[in-house]
Amino acid sequence: MSAPLSFPFPDAPGEGEAVQIADGVLWLRLPLPMKLDHVNVYAFEDADGWTIVDTGFDTSRTRRIWDTLLAGPLGGKPIARVVVTHHHPDHVGLAGMFQRDHGAELITTRTAWLFSRMLLLDEQMVPVDETLAYWRAAGMDPEVYEKRRTERPFNYADIVADMPLGFRRIKEGSVIRFGGRDWDVRIGNGHAPEHATLWSRDCDLVIGGDQLLATISPNLGVYATEPEADPVGDWLDSCETLAPHARDTHLVLPGHKLPFTGLPTRMRQLIQNHHHALERLEAFLETPHTAGDCFPPLFKRKIGEGEYGLALVEAVGHVNHLYHQGRITRTRRDDGAWLWQTKG
Repeated sequence: MSAPLSFPFPDAPGEGEAVQIADGVLWLRLPLPMKLDHVNVYAFEDADGWTIVDTGFDTSRTRRIWDTLLAGPLGGKPIARVVVTHHHPDHVGLAGMFQRDHGAELITTRTAWLFSRMLLLDEQMVPVDETLAYWRAAGMDPEVYEKRRTERPFNYADIVADMPLGFRRIKEGSVIRFGGRDWDVRIGNGHAPEHATLWSRDCDLVIGGDQLLATISPNLGVYATEPEADPVGDWLDSCETLAPHARDTHLVLPGHKLPFTGLPTRMRQLIQNHHHALERLEAFLETPHTAGDCFPPLFKRKIGEGEYGLALVEAVGHVNHLYHQGRITRTRRDDGAWLWQTKG
């Protein structure tokens, strides 16, 4: 039997502080203005400066915290390089600042870099027609739809610094060196395309980003950019591919919550939890429903206004997966919403 999950560092670092979790490795935490109110970032000491893994949002508050960290726990040493696990704003937000202001090298996957550059250019004052059509197809609550269709939506550039040209690509099978260690790059998908995880060859450290989390599962959302996507299938495939590499002794450095050991157990949980959610959803769809109706079997709790958008895109992700597997059918309702139903 694999070891249960364990949390050897139960006290997260305070704002502007650091926790040393291995020789030359610091755990830092930055605030997020949402229910998941933080992102973990990590600093690895090298002879030429620090390597930072992920960066937090680009906000005035986060920049002030980084000034405190640079002058305090990081001892005034330069930032030599930034490793970005994936393109989401809480992970890539300040990569461009470190490139421009500190001369840091950016290391990430090609897909993460291209997505980041693309989304920085996609500024919208109101939701575009394709987004509105996607919301209608998903069965978005009419009150939520009427409110959001005329509001300025979230724009990536609001919280991600401009990114200059130039990065070093990593991909499946790459080996990179920082923090006095060699790291194998293993790629996951589902939460974000070409999400990098890093596995040390020299010790038991694993940098998990949002692919390897202990007590929560990452969002597996479908968006108007690719409305037929199957992130749940990509996620399950990635979990099955990464699981054989997991050892009980690995200390996982995740993007959120606490560092943990017991990775083989957690990999089984991540796979089983989604299969169970899919089974509950398939049973729920014996009666036709829109994706927007499917929150109860998927989340088993009340979804608030602040969580509604992420819940909706994840619900679409799960019905899409069942549909691609041939387990449910869909018909278009008069208002444009898809009605999903288990095959009889």
